[in-house]
Parts: sequence; C-alpha cells; structure tokens
Amino acid sequence: MPMELSLEEHLAVPYRLVMESFEDVDGEWRRRASYPELPGCTVVGDSAVDVIDELDLLREQLIQQMFESGTPVPIPRPPLRSRPPILDEARLGFVKYLLEKGAISEHENG
Repeated sequence: MPMELSLEEHLAVPYRLVMESFEDVDGEWRRRASYPELPGCTVVGDSAVDVIDELDLLREQLIQQMFESGTPVPIPRPPLRSRPPILDEARLGFVKYLLEKGAISEHENG
C-alpha cells in the first residue's frame, strides 16, 4: 500500500462502521454510530439514518483536518478504487419505506 495517499484516496479508505441502539438516562432509545478505526469519529442521535449521515460527514471532516495538518490518517485497508455513492434523500427512500412498514427496525433486537 502506498505511503503517500492523496486526500481523495484517504477519503476512499473503507472503515468498519459500528452501530448500536441504547437506552439513555431518560429512558429514550438513541443510536450511536462510530468508525472505531478513526479516533474521535462517533455520533449519537435518535434516528439511525440521520446518525449514519452525520457520521459520514464527520469522517470526511476528520480525515481532511488530519490530512491538512500532517497528522497521520489511519489506513486499516487500501482505498476503494471508486467511492460508493453518498446516500442522499432519494437513495434512502427505500430504507425509510422499510422502516415505516416495519420490515426493518431501528431498535436492537427489533
């Protein structure tokens, strides 16, 4: 794997995503998503879809900040040859449909 990657290549590195549902101190169910291989890249919120959107934006911001400051960016695996498309509102429509119909659940064990 090349030692000197461009910013675009750094942004194309696939990180392992971890998502969990948890009950907060007020009894509300929340979602926590993170890229554990990228320090500081964790987001908490109410909706799994929104949390993943926010997490990907945070991932890009952190990588760009690290790259621009000269801080080594973790590279757990080679960059993808082409970046996957960003999940926009239209692409998430099917997921939202499945959630509304109860075919999938945002809740753990749900």
